[in-house]
Amino acid sequence: MKKIRIVGLVLILIGFKSCKKNEDKKETEKTNTETEQLATEQCYKAVYEKDTLDLKITPLKDGKIVGSLVMKVFDEPKREGKIEGEFKGDTLFCSYTFILTKDVTKTYKNPMAFLKQGDELILGNGEIEMYLGASYFKKDKPIDFEKVKYKFASVDCSTKTN
Repeated sequence: MKKIRIVGLVLILIGFKSCKKNEDKKETEKTNTETEQLATEQCYKAVYEKDTLDLKITPLKDGKIVGSLVMKVFDEPKREGKIEGEFKGDTLFCSYTFILTKDVTKTYKNPMAFLKQGDELILGNGEIEMYLGASYFKKDKPIDFEKVKYKFASVDCSTKTN
């Protein structure tokens, strides 16, 4: 009877070890897949009067967009953060999660919309509403891409500075 218990315990341990190997393999495959998804990054710069905005985006194979945005607006604290979103037609809808460099303890999150026209991205203006602590563009109000400050021109990523 004691031998049966020992054999059973050994089989259970072998089973757990086998599961752990499968988990490690799945984690490695997931990391490889994420790495494979990354495509060529694209860099953009917008200059308006004394403001400079630097945008870097990377399209993923699943259609999502990830990237970073640095906003240096005259007489305001510098904003640095990440964007995540996706294109719907010719418009990139994304969420901008950022910090103000004067107070890195708070994180902010705002919706953004960029209209792609040729090699240019135009940052739209829209009415934003809060719902359950999150901000969204109002659904019944159009986003304006005509009367805007920031039009991003495509730039070489190797020469662009943040």
